[in-house]
Amino acid sequence: MAFLIGGANSAADTAFSVANSCRFNFADGAYLTKTFGASGNQKTFTLSNWIKRSRLGDLVMLYGGAGSDAIYFTTSDELLVICGSGSDDRRQSTMKFRDVGAWYHIVLKFDTTQGTAADRYTLYVNGVEAATPVVSGKNEITEDLDIDLFYDSASYIGFDGSSDYFDGYMAETVHIDGTALAASSFGEFDEDSPTIWKPIDVSGLTFGTNGFYLDYEDSGDLGDDESGNTNDFTETNLAATDQATDTPTNNFATLNGVFNTPLTLAEGNLKATEGSSVWNYIQGTIAVASGKWYWECKCKGDYLILGVIDQDEAKGYAVNDRNPFSSTDISTRGFGYYNGDGKYYSNGSGNTYGDTFASDDIIGVALDCDNKKLYFSKNGTFQDSGDPTSGATGTGAISLNSNTSLFGMAIAVQNNNTEVNFGSPSYANSSDAADANGYGAFEYSPPSGYLSLCTKNLGSDGG
Repeated sequence: MAFLIGGANSAADTAFSVANSCRFNFADGAYLTKTFGASGNQKTFTLSNWIKRSRLGDLVMLYGGAGSDAIYFTTSDELLVICGSGSDDRRQSTMKFRDVGAWYHIVLKFDTTQGTAADRYTLYVNGVEAATPVVSGKNEITEDLDIDLFYDSASYIGFDGSSDYFDGYMAETVHIDGTALAASSFGEFDEDSPTIWKPIDVSGLTFGTNGFYLDYEDSGDLGDDESGNTNDFTETNLAATDQATDTPTNNFATLNGVFNTPLTLAEGNLKATEGSSVWNYIQGTIAVASGKWYWECKCKGDYLILGVIDQDEAKGYAVNDRNPFSSTDISTRGFGYYNGDGKYYSNGSGNTYGDTFASDDIIGVALDCDNKKLYFSKNGTFQDSGDPTSGATGTGAISLNSNTSLFGMAIAVQNNNTEVNFGSPSYANSSDAADANGYGAFEYSPPSGYLSLCTKNLGSDGG
């Protein structure tokens, strides 16, 4: 059994599987662009996109154009639609999008030909219509308004044409030109778990003249249009490593950006940086109660401790200027491997364990919840002659507290940054090794029976 910190709208099993997403990093200025001709329909169209957010509390762009029309997340994490001359027509969601561990399906339906104002724009989130009142002091979307997105000018995905970018993941990005469709054209509720909204195959839809379908399955051409219209987009500051396997049908763990931490996060919340001499830490979005699990970290600096902590004791824990592994802040239930001396730390005590490690070394973490054992490898070699497959014997293992019921991944850094690989890495491996279920891409093969932290593995016993 496994539990998630922050809900994840992702079906563990689905008839239609999304293979890839595209990872947009705000600091890189990453986006997709295309200049369309003066054709298509400016009044009636539908935008469908699956997104997983990484950056909160900032202006984050979904779609923008050369004109004033734009769709983006505000500093209060609500979705704002701006259109019309002078940006006077505005509607903004009452819903806040603050779950960085979840995939959201966002459908925006436009039909400005409608006589009833409320019917000219509809927002669906995970299959359900969401409230979008007119912004105070602004206007309802005007009848027969022409909207410039994806029409006769440079149009952007993940950028406003000036300074605001998207930060996170996108999958199954679709524009239907000339038809106003409901969310049911792009997704459905799972028949076995009716609260879970999941993608369906959209390849048979009629996309219209300026319509497109980006599935991100070609790492060398992430803007490739699969609609049949050849409305391909040009990539800016996107590379093959920005193709991810973190998708709405298999949601991988990331670092928890909602966690109250001063660490700087990047690369889809897979990279954490602390540029000062103060220790700070962060947890992952998935915590587990049973089974066997594996992930990797790439060290990129001076001070790094990585391991697991007791989620029950960590609730409400103040993170500023804290190191849960080498201090008494979190009792005896944080266990971490320190690069500086090769020891493992818990409750302020260092214990002889393994080798030191430095920049570009890859540390594997093997967590055996069933036997309350923890193992670390350095560049593929488990430390202290550890054998993660030894079960209750725990050869070379660090023994965890027997009364801990829920384990969470955590790292603490100082003057350092590290990149975490839960199975959908932000960096290129020299060789990609999957777990026994075929999920994840690791530098080193997970030990037999150990699985990557993703929703398709949740509910598995981990071997």
